[in-house]
Amino acid sequence: MTEKEIINKTAAFVQSELKDAEGGHDWWHIERVWKNARTIAATEIVNLFIVELGALLHDIADSKFHDGDEAIGVTKARVFLTTLGVEESTIGHIAQIIQNISFKGGNFTPGFFSPELAVIQDADRLDALGAIGIARTFNYGGFKGREMYNPSIKPAIGMTRDQYKNSDAPTINHFYKKLLLLKDRMNTTSGRNMAEQRHQFMLSYLEQFYREWDGIS
Repeated sequence: MTEKEIINKTAAFVQSELKDAEGGHDWWHIERVWKNARTIAATEIVNLFIVELGALLHDIADSKFHDGDEAIGVTKARVFLTTLGVEESTIGHIAQIIQNISFKGGNFTPGFFSPELAVIQDADRLDALGAIGIARTFNYGGFKGREMYNPSIKPAIGMTRDQYKNSDAPTINHFYKKLLLLKDRMNTTSGRNMAEQRHQFMLSYLEQFYREWDGIS
């Protein structure tokens, strides 16, 4: 089986697996990350096959939707790639990417790093920024039944991994505990350049949000 055939089969598998997923973590999220990853990879020295597979499988089973189980995504990816006859060295690399890509409150020290992970992580973080990032954030907040905003609940900064994972704070707070931190945590030059514009858009959005909340405009 050629690399292109493996990538196409993987895309079809992921699309099928995530057909009923929450709107911010569905197939369209994967497709956007896949596109971002290919754009960034064009400016980096990486194994594009691993970048594409990692981008496609990075959220195959997000722990948020599986009772916090952080092993299920790796297991599902491993089983699927094995059925396609993918080499174990590649499967192991994909598994490490899935295990180490998440933000996890920003205080998570990854136990693995590679140029391919750097590209995919940037691609994933870009989808948490800008107009799409705002839409995804409010979509997930609604999915979890959270308040949109509560002025009496201030954003918690520097949360531990468990605090971040278990937080049920209003959706606006998520901008401060994650989204606005991402610009300075990008790995690649291309990722940083792409993140800058999206970051500025979010700042403008928040300024307008508070003006409207306060009845100013």
